[in-house]
Amino acid sequence: MSNRTDPDRRDFVKTAAAGLLILKPATVFGSQANSAVEVGLIGCGGRGNWLAPFFPEYTGARIVALADVVQEHLDSTVKTFKVDSSRAYYGPEAYKELAHSKLDAVIIETPPIYHPLHAEEAVKAGKHVFCAKPIAVDVPGCQSFQASGKQAAQKNLSFWADFQTRAQEVYKEAARRVHQGDIGKPAFAQVLYYAGRPVKDRGTPGMDPGERRLLNFFTDKAISGDIIVEQNIHVIDVANWLLQGHPLKATGTGGRTDWSGTPSDTGDAWDHFQVTYWYGNEVQADFSSNQLTNSFSDLCVRVFGIKGCADTHYGGLVRITGDNAWLGAEKDDTFKQGCVNNIKAFVASIRDGKPINNADQSAESNLTAILGRMAAYQQRLITWEEMMKSKERLHADLKLKW
Repeated sequence: MSNRTDPDRRDFVKTAAAGLLILKPATVFGSQANSAVEVGLIGCGGRGNWLAPFFPEYTGARIVALADVVQEHLDSTVKTFKVDSSRAYYGPEAYKELAHSKLDAVIIETPPIYHPLHAEEAVKAGKHVFCAKPIAVDVPGCQSFQASGKQAAQKNLSFWADFQTRAQEVYKEAARRVHQGDIGKPAFAQVLYYAGRPVKDRGTPGMDPGERRLLNFFTDKAISGDIIVEQNIHVIDVANWLLQGHPLKATGTGGRTDWSGTPSDTGDAWDHFQVTYWYGNEVQADFSSNQLTNSFSDLCVRVFGIKGCADTHYGGLVRITGDNAWLGAEKDDTFKQGCVNNIKAFVASIRDGKPINNADQSAESNLTAILGRMAAYQQRLITWEEMMKSKERLHADLKLKW
């Protein structure tokens, strides 16, 4: 945890800018009722190149600008979307150039530490925002994202974080049934995120150390927020949804296995967590995660009551067992279809002039993950109120060369 310091805002902004792509926004779509929504992509890595094509494919929106701090990523993505070279922004100020250019909306697909800064700039420029989860890596970042969400609402802008499960009809129906009492009063929850290592080392011999950390941000505590924030937030968000709120306190533990000599020997993030969350109404949630082996994988939230159990699996089985048994789906395409549904809703909101905004909901789930991380790092009981008072910022200190 040596990279967890408290930089001043200038250093933070400089470092943040160095870690992601910048998009330049154009005019608000509402001024051109018959035009395609024009979108800029900040962050031309793997996720950005996977997600951005869904905008033209499923909504007819146009990718007109790109921003990144890795030149190779920018160059290859320019070819993919046939973006004019004058709209391809490179370097630590790219996100500002993109946000203030002529476009309607900004897609933020950069490493999580930069999401609050990029969202703030996009809203300042009067652009709609579509942001990857998690929305931040620390409490001040979550608060900044929420503040940007409030400013977006005041400007009638859509401000949307991409939580796929909440966009899926089968999950919506499962939540509705739990909330109407089909399993009885929730008493206990089991929350699991078991998966293999996200990536192997993406660096190359002689690469700038800062760039190498960016490419391997999944395994970097400061840049990703650790796996409990960057990855495990999917199931933590579902737990909050089904239990209709955030936990009041948490205690936990966890650690990092020795990966030396393996292709995954990057970063300093932990690879397993075990946390007990206490929600209201005396409900406990047993959360555990690991990203150790590809031999077993499951992203699961189960909520138990005296009448039954809501049994939900990201990308898999969604059902209720017990007195009010219901089979929602044997398998659900949560990963892609949830993302596509969010994109459709986002672009439709711009076209229809009916903004959507989930900043507070996204921050609540993000803060729940941070609460678990703090409890595990410190191996003690931490309350929601104590966590919310934290002023600590995770600082990457990449020192990239330009």
